[in-house]
Amino acid sequence: MIDAPSSVHPAIVRFPVVNHCIQVGGIPLSRLAKRVGRTPFFAYDRNVICQRVKFLRCHLPPEVRLHYAVKANPMPAVVQYLSGLVDGFDVASAMEMKVALDTTTPANHISFAGPGKSDTDLEQAIAGKVIIELESEGEMRRVAALGAQQGIKPCVALRINPTFAVRGAGMRMGGGAQQFGIDAERIPGILAEIYDLGLDFTGFHIFAGSQNLQSDVLVAAFEQTFTLAANLAKYAQGPLKYLNIGGGLGIPYFPKDLPLDMELVGSSLARLVSQFKGQMPGTSIVMELGRYIVGEAGIYVTKVVDRKQSRGQVFLVTDGGLNHHLAASGNFGQVIRRNYPIAIGNRVDLEPAEIVTVVGCLCTPLDLLAEKVAVPRAEVGDLIVVFQSGAYGLTASPTAFLSHPYPPEVLV
Repeated sequence: MIDAPSSVHPAIVRFPVVNHCIQVGGIPLSRLAKRVGRTPFFAYDRNVICQRVKFLRCHLPPEVRLHYAVKANPMPAVVQYLSGLVDGFDVASAMEMKVALDTTTPANHISFAGPGKSDTDLEQAIAGKVIIELESEGEMRRVAALGAQQGIKPCVALRINPTFAVRGAGMRMGGGAQQFGIDAERIPGILAEIYDLGLDFTGFHIFAGSQNLQSDVLVAAFEQTFTLAANLAKYAQGPLKYLNIGGGLGIPYFPKDLPLDMELVGSSLARLVSQFKGQMPGTSIVMELGRYIVGEAGIYVTKVVDRKQSRGQVFLVTDGGLNHHLAASGNFGQVIRRNYPIAIGNRVDLEPAEIVTVVGCLCTPLDLLAEKVAVPRAEVGDLIVVFQSGAYGLTASPTAFLSHPYPPEVLV
């Protein structure tokens, strides 16, 4: 028998276990796999998503509008489901915008951010009457020209690259030179031009970093965000109607990760929002979250197709890998590769019996789902489950590599 880890990862306990098998949406994994018809596949549990939104509503001040960042998981069924739970969407492409507009969410509750928007993207956004978050002066002028061609006054916000960076962020999106947003010091001049161009300026988007698990650092970043927004709003010709403060709330992936202290984040935001609203009572404040809403609600399921030994090490070879789940392989920007939480899904509560390395079916040593993990003995046909797979999974992966079949996704 192999010693088990000292504690069970919080991702695993979100999915109940009956007769050694995890349940997803109340369905045993083995039965769900038969319903899907093949492996690998992604499964998302709507109850876990719903509970996470309720948790956020409990902790965030009521004045904060909760938006879902579609880039985290753009599966249409997930977006449709979330349209009944959140206040709006943030999109990063014309296709994501189409998915969001196909829901009941009003167009003016959808924002379109991201560098490199094409004229076609912008034409569709103008026609769709969503908020276009401008990433550069050039984009601002193109939007004005395209709006004039359509006879529509585009609604725009300025995405700002702040002077500050967020320590501990998984991905830095602000501070220093960035492809994201317009440098804060350029905003006064741009605001002078934006009205001359006949654009409907609505506000700012300030987001400095993602996947942060340090609550005190997040609070400090929000403090700087509100201060910066208030200072820059002085250069606007009218009241600020919209402020997107981003999000950056992280989820625990690895053994030493601890969940965010949402009580601290929520109470601090309540104080900051109250102060800001005292100066600008008409401003709609948006928090945009993706990973934090759906990340823990998803699993990736792949089947063991071979069991082999090589010089004393056991390898479980599966029918899926980095072509479907690049992040779990450690090749999605991680500096140090660490294992996502995994389990043998149909033997999940049995005692660990061996140390194994789980690899995919691709012709590259990078195709590694778990390295030297303690699990119950697994055989060919058993199901490997990778947890924390609800965000930046399938659509963030090189699915065409080696031309394996595209995996199904199900919302249960």
